[in-house]
Amino acid sequence: MPQLSQDNQECLQKHFSRPSIWTQFLPLFRAQRYNADIHQITENEGDPRAVPDIKQMGSERMEMRKRQMPAAQDTPGAAPGQPGAGSRGSNACCFCWCCCCSCSCLTVRNQEDQRPTIASHELRADLPTWEESPAPTLEEVNAWAQSFDKLMVTPAGRNAFREFLRTEFSEENMLFWMACEELKKEANKNIIEEKARIIYEDYISILSPKEVSLDSRVREVINRNMVEPSQHIFDDAQLQIYTLMHRDSYPRFMNSAVYKDLLQSLSEKSIEA
Repeated sequence: MPQLSQDNQECLQKHFSRPSIWTQFLPLFRAQRYNADIHQITENEGDPRAVPDIKQMGSERMEMRKRQMPAAQDTPGAAPGQPGAGSRGSNACCFCWCCCCSCSCLTVRNQEDQRPTIASHELRADLPTWEESPAPTLEEVNAWAQSFDKLMVTPAGRNAFREFLRTEFSEENMLFWMACEELKKEANKNIIEEKARIIYEDYISILSPKEVSLDSRVREVINRNMVEPSQHIFDDAQLQIYTLMHRDSYPRFMNSAVYKDLLQSLSEKSIEA
């Protein structure tokens, strides 16, 4: 291998002793690459497919996020209570195309709509449930077998018959008849109108699960009279349901376990006495 001359050796020594051009520009290249990475990460934050680089989760990026958050909150046009287009605030304008806002006008409207509902619940509590009555005697229970009228005239008879109707899933017939009886006792016009509306919604409306079976003629008369109802608006319907219970349910009640067990228990007590 040929040896270099002394002049060439000195030239090479001077060349390698000077800083290389790449080592001079290396910090600049690293800074530009870091800024490019930061810019790319910021653009990909809204992309769910972008996977953040763990190496870039340094203090500089955290400081950048802290600066961006107040800037987003102080954006002009973002009023309190009005987030963005994707969601509606609690003070959204009432002129929006949907009814999901809760502005003041809708709040007042909802309160007005709730007033008759509260009154309806109070009046529904006044409608008959289980009637309070003393225990029936053996003579009364025997009288129930003589006629349907004698069964319906006593509270104990109505309770026993209603218990039987519940087993046949037709308790609404007795409830409707009892509600009509309560309506006839009212004298206040406002209460009459409200109770009539409740009875209509619960037993006359075709949308009610407790609708009673009425013919079209009776329904038409009730619909016309609901404009200004009186305490006798359901008289025809009440008579029709009474006749239905008399002809259909009453004979089965006399042969039911409800009636026979009650009659047997009273007979045994009478013998013991």
